[in-house]
Amino acid sequence: MSLDLARKLLRQGNPQGAALALERLLAGDPGHLPAHELLTQAYLLGDRPSLAHKELLRRTLWVTGITGPRAECARADASLLFGEMPEGWDQYEARFQVPGLIVPQRHFTHPRWDGTPFPGKTLLLHYEQGLGDTLMFVRYLPLVKALGGRVLLAAQPALADLVATCPGLDGLVPKGGPVPDFDLHLPLLSLPWIFRTTLDTIPYQVPYLRVPPQVPNRAALDPLLAQAGDRLRIALTWRGSAAHPRDPERSLPPAALAPLAALPDVAWYSLQREEGPEPFPGLIPLGPLLGTFSDTAHALSAMDLLITVDTAAAHLAGALGLPALVLLTHLPDWRWLMDRTDSPWYPTLRLYRQPAPGAWDAVVQRILADLTA
Repeated sequence: MSLDLARKLLRQGNPQGAALALERLLAGDPGHLPAHELLTQAYLLGDRPSLAHKELLRRTLWVTGITGPRAECARADASLLFGEMPEGWDQYEARFQVPGLIVPQRHFTHPRWDGTPFPGKTLLLHYEQGLGDTLMFVRYLPLVKALGGRVLLAAQPALADLVATCPGLDGLVPKGGPVPDFDLHLPLLSLPWIFRTTLDTIPYQVPYLRVPPQVPNRAALDPLLAQAGDRLRIALTWRGSAAHPRDPERSLPPAALAPLAALPDVAWYSLQREEGPEPFPGLIPLGPLLGTFSDTAHALSAMDLLITVDTAAAHLAGALGLPALVLLTHLPDWRWLMDRTDSPWYPTLRLYRQPAPGAWDAVVQRILADLTA
């Protein structure tokens, strides 16, 4: 009952009362994971200082019976969310000891690169996890190249031509193809750990990716892009990959974007590749033509603005140095940090955060007000 009461109090705008109910529940049942998760939201909504936010989030992640490498990864999420670097990168290295967390799993006999200069040798960097992760961390390639010989990258096929435009890269390894000889290797997401990255030393120079010379669907995209005429071009993305564990939370109902249709003199473009309901009539559909990220990069380069949820499109716009508004959940992924409207990773992005869990309407209204102003 206390959990239901806490949810009701949160809906009524009483986070202090909800926190009190949840603390009473946890006093008798310290391992109640849903109560810990809801208490995180109650504190975040309760106007607590950042230190309290951090301590509560850590409590949520740690006091639930999670131990070993999985607990270390939870600590990493908490540390990085609050900008505690490089401590968070140290903790994040435990991800390799958590079964099923790293996809794809690779088992090289070659030594891992430790960050020391490697002149005359070949280093293989390889992707892990999602497309957005690859787009985010190839920014380190120029720093890697400055320390050694050849730099190869194993990237997802949909990104291959696009990431090939990144400075510092000597060659790509196609998925399923033979791997050239190499001396050292490292997963992409270990590069911030190697370089002891802090908030002040993030490589933030953009663009570090460019539209490739060969865009497979350029001829079909260009007539659609030309339909805008003299109007402002704005692209929309409201849904990410359904395979993402937090997709139901980070995606939003397309109808929530309907108020944006009131903006005058705008040509609206949809980047969604799947069929389904749209925010409002009249969107020009580009999704069916976005076969690779080279196509998406070409389309985005023609836009005046992208409005997107937390998905690979946000990282692509940031890497290309293009303006984008990113809609974030109340408790976002660690890379967006807390309590910021800007991103130290992507200077051209502006962040719009839910003021309460699920409050997408408030986010859209703020965007509408800013664009109208």
